[in-house]
Amino acid sequence: MNDTPGWASPGSAPSDGPDGNRQDSPGGDAQGSGQDSGQGAGPQDAAGQGPQWSKEQPPPAQWSAPSGPPAPGSGQAPPPPPAPGQGWGGQGWGGQGWGGGQGWGNQPPGGPGHGDPGGYGGWGPGAYGGGPPTAAKPGVIPLRPLGVGEILDGAVSTMRTYWRTVLGISLTIAVLTELMVVLLQGFVLNDSTTTDVLDDPSASAGEVTRAMGGILIGAGVVQVVTLLGTIVATALLTTVTSRAVLGTSATIGEAWRDARPQVFRLLGLTLLLPLIAAAIVFVGTIPGILVAVLGSSDGGIALAVIGGLAAFVVAFWLWFRFSLASPALMLEKQTIRKAMSRSAKLVRGSWWRVFGIQFLASIIAGVVASIILVPFSLIAGAVSGDGMGSFLDTGGDVGWAFLIISGIGAVVGSTITFPINAGVTVLLYIDQRIRREALDLELARAAGLQGYGDTPGATPGS
Repeated sequence: MNDTPGWASPGSAPSDGPDGNRQDSPGGDAQGSGQDSGQGAGPQDAAGQGPQWSKEQPPPAQWSAPSGPPAPGSGQAPPPPPAPGQGWGGQGWGGQGWGGGQGWGNQPPGGPGHGDPGGYGGWGPGAYGGGPPTAAKPGVIPLRPLGVGEILDGAVSTMRTYWRTVLGISLTIAVLTELMVVLLQGFVLNDSTTTDVLDDPSASAGEVTRAMGGILIGAGVVQVVTLLGTIVATALLTTVTSRAVLGTSATIGEAWRDARPQVFRLLGLTLLLPLIAAAIVFVGTIPGILVAVLGSSDGGIALAVIGGLAAFVVAFWLWFRFSLASPALMLEKQTIRKAMSRSAKLVRGSWWRVFGIQFLASIIAGVVASIILVPFSLIAGAVSGDGMGSFLDTGGDVGWAFLIISGIGAVVGSTITFPINAGVTVLLYIDQRIRREALDLELARAAGLQGYGDTPGATPGS
């Protein structure tokens, strides 16, 4: 256990096994904890089937029989504890556990793996039919498998709770990035001569080529600057979000010291993924290109389109399969190759869920950025004297007033969207590890919740 995020050794992670479940690690065991120890048969049946439980589980709780609570002031003693093998995960409500052996009812003997209340020794708020017990929540998320709303809320809660650090990081990087972009656009890209050449029908091919080359180089430099800012923001905010899960804060200096050794690897990962996607699409179009060159232009074009679309689908699938590589690289201190492998194993079997959550977060971030940027751009067009012309015109000579005001809008938008994108990715990574590796047990111990899964023979505090 580190005091820096990572929480579990990735070398023996449960998802390293062929079925994606934990095989041999400090936080889990493929055989579960349902062996014959005088506490019941556990969730596995005689055939050895059933869910795979982590070896370390919360301590057993003596659940009360579901006959109803004693009347207040009656002086009656609570009902006796159930016999071994009964209760949650055994022969509980309805004879098959709460919910017919699924969901909350499908738990190992001695108490649920996810969702035991903070005291870990009684019914808690969900007593006598009040719903499943609430999970411990030392930070911005409860320590159990998360829903979509909880992941989005956790990202926003991190920004709201630790706003000094989060907004300080986002604002600083957004200002530096946008300042460089505005300077490049004002001194390099904002060249009326280049636009005149492109608009001149009598311009030679060499002049047009030089003008296009200058525009592409300038746009590439702007994209590189923006990419570098995004990488640094992602690295720092990953550390802040992971600490927020434990209920602890991190200063900007602490976040930088923790993230600095992995920044160049994160840069390599960020550049590698688009290159892989582009290479796959290019390979998919090669057969069509060869057919077109060899003489059948129509057939070659059709084949290139079909091959390109098929390759795009593969690249799209791989993009989200590796989408959790960034937090794996930062929090587990992995290499690029190992981080991609970790992401593939965590996403396995949950691709659509990972895609849906990240796609939803991207839409939300895009809408927020547009709501902020469009009014600033309209104001910039009005102040610069060109009205809507500067806002709608993608080329030409725009004034410094337009660049500065629209740049301020971009800074505000990036300050808000950086934490949302980074927070959702980190929390989704943590959620997948909770589901596959019982990471909630490690997080609870790291957060200082004493007795969470450490003493299987006794209830903490007793």
